[in-house]
Formats: sequence, structure tokens, C-alpha cells
Amino acid sequence: MVWGVVQNFRASLKYRGGWKGLIDHMYTNGDYPFKFGSYMGCDAAGNRYYENRVDYPFGQHRWVEPGDSHNFDSSSIAPEWHGWMTSMNDEPPQHSDMMIDEKMKSIPQMCRSDNPMSKHVGHTEPISNFHNMHNQSQVRSRGYGIGNPVVGLPPFAKDAYYSQPGSPYNDSSRVMAAPIGDLDGAKSGGRAYKSLKWKERLMTPEEKAEKENKKQMIAYEGIKQIKLSLKQQRLAEMRGSGTIVGA
Repeated sequence: MVWGVVQNFRASLKYRGGWKGLIDHMYTNGDYPFKFGSYMGCDAAGNRYYENRVDYPFGQHRWVEPGDSHNFDSSSIAPEWHGWMTSMNDEPPQHSDMMIDEKMKSIPQMCRSDNPMSKHVGHTEPISNFHNMHNQSQVRSRGYGIGNPVVGLPPFAKDAYYSQPGSPYNDSSRVMAAPIGDLDGAKSGGRAYKSLKWKERLMTPEEKAEKENKKQMIAYEGIKQIKLSLKQQRLAEMRGSGTIVGA
């Protein structure tokens, strides 16, 4: 048993390029330093893919060793390798690239599209595959112009994922709210409001009380006008009916 452990360490040191690589993988990846298999390929992010159908059961026979083990995310696995990792495909991606390229030649592009048949991901901003994150919904600002410190997105950078026209996340669908008035006057611009509800929120208690008094005065004047109108109508009816006694 002890000899087996020693042999595993010797093989791992050779496989990982020395103590630094071995300790780095032990710290970040757990059992991968002592897991050996056939090298199947790598992607643009430097992730290395392995397979061993002899020593490991199904579901554990394929694995990935990150190119950057300190900043690895599951979405950093390239889409073409994801199908192989989950056993949807038996052939690694490089074996099927030629067949796909040949088949794509027979698919006509009928009209202009931001989502052509060749990539299926639609329009992407200049910051695409940021830190090799193929899930573009993660490359999204957290608001307030701070970017996204979690994934390292710089301040004021645009979101990298595609949004359809009409989506609130699409710049062409955003309309700046224009104020409809200002409680302090047009020249001041101190308490501009964009709706009547917002105007209520900006008013001071004194202004609200004054507004309520005006509303009551208007209501009182309205009632007086109605009473006067009814009285004049009644007098007109009485004059038309004959002699008015005590008029």
C-alpha cells in the first residue's frame, strides 16, 4: 500500500511537471493530481480533457483539468467539449469539426441575421468570451457603473450577451424619463418630477396642506355655484308659472 502511494506520487510529479504543479492541483482540484487517463485535447482557454474507461466507472471516466485553476468556472468549458464531457458525444470535438464544416456548406443563409447558422449565439459585444466564460449571461454588469468585480468585468463595460430588440436590456429599447414639471420653477431644476405621483412624493408637508386647502376651496366654490344655479332655475320656473308672491 505504501509503495503504491509512493508510485502515485512519483507518477503525479512527472505528470504535473514537479512539486509546484502537483501542489497546485491538489489544492484546487482534489483527486485530479492522482487521476490518470488518455489526453483527448484542449480548448482555447487551456483546459485539458482526459478520459479513462478502464480504471473509472461511467460518469467519472471523463474529466477536465482547468487551464487557470484559480479562476475556473463550469461555464469555462467550451460548448463543443461540454457535449463530450456529459457523454452526449463519443467523439471529441476535433474529430467532428471537418464533418460540421462540410455540412454547413449546404445550409443557405436566406437573409441577414444577428444569429447566423454558423455560431447560434447571436450578436456579441467586443467583450466576448470574457475570461473564457462561454455563458455570456455571466458577463453582465451589476449596475451603478461598477462593472462586475466577481468576474472581473471593468466599470462601465457593456454586457456581453445578446438581447433581442424590445428587451429592456437592449439599448435601443431604453428611453430616458423626461420631467413634466418642477416644484421649484423651470429655472431652478431642483425638484423636477416625472409623474404626478412623483410630484406628491417631492412636496413638503406645508405644500401638501396648502394643496389640500385649495382643493377644499375649489370644492366649496363649486358647491356655491351649483346652489346658485339651482336657485336661479327655481326662480325662473316660478316666474313662468304665474304671479310670484313674496318675490
